[in-house]
Amino acid sequence: MTIKILIADDDPDIRDILKLTLSEENYEIIEAGNGEEALEIIRSKPLDLALLDYKMPKMDGRQVCSLVKKDLLLQHLPVIMVTGKGEVSDRVGGIDAGADDYIVKPFEPKELLARIRMILRRTQRDLEANPLTRLPGNVAILNEFSRCISTKNKFAVCYADLDKFKAYNDKYGFEHGDNVIRETARILLGAAKESGRPEDFVGHIGGDDFVVVTTPEFANKLCEKIISDFDKISPSFYSQEDRKNGFIIGYDRQSKIHKIPLLSISIGVVTNEIREITHVAQIGEIGAELKKLAKKEEKSNYVKDKRQEKR
Repeated sequence: MTIKILIADDDPDIRDILKLTLSEENYEIIEAGNGEEALEIIRSKPLDLALLDYKMPKMDGRQVCSLVKKDLLLQHLPVIMVTGKGEVSDRVGGIDAGADDYIVKPFEPKELLARIRMILRRTQRDLEANPLTRLPGNVAILNEFSRCISTKNKFAVCYADLDKFKAYNDKYGFEHGDNVIRETARILLGAAKESGRPEDFVGHIGGDDFVVVTTPEFANKLCEKIISDFDKISPSFYSQEDRKNGFIIGYDRQSKIHKIPLLSISIGVVTNEIREITHVAQIGEIGAELKKLAKKEEKSNYVKDKRQEKR
């Protein structure tokens, strides 16, 4: 997969030099001419690394970096701050804002490439993450499930996915759909931070499927927070007309017209509170069953497993 790097600098000559340097490694380059444009790109496109000039119009590199590192969904994006020669205060400011590294202009191309390779190696685990949300992907999720089972502690796995997402994608297109997925990831991270535990795990299975791993005593509060936050933001994904109607028009395979409700979220909560769970496949099977039950409601909903183990 091609590595995507953002170059943000208001000087087109510097951008050209950086592009020429990075072309040696066949990186895909995306450009921004000021801080506001850079931040918009970072929030809307999946990137592997950002090169930010410290001094840019509208918003400087330090401000951009600070906002990125405070964003739960974006904070893992590696940032290299590009500073002027001898500007010690710029280097300190960039590091304080959360930059992973800095390089001083004029720079040696080989040094810049070496620093980029070093940072990409350092964040190698992100290559196993979902490329859209940068949340841990399937390998990390399975490892987390295995860890939960092996410790024999009580756990709760919240399987979440979006209702009517295909119809939304069909009408609004994949770019808007990707934005919904990123915002959902942000909601899950925020809910885990606010209503869960610091060590709670949030993963992205793929598409509109996510997991949050917590403990049984936090599961209800966490699910309620996720649903509340999602339902607040869901209408903003639609046009004014669709928001007013409370539905979109869609078609089934027989080309019959249907009124399709706005997006909602369904969560199935798998726990070993009552029944014993001994292998990873059990979690997936029970989670799929519980999500199916949750989806019977025409609104955001969660269902927690309360059944005894079958004997």
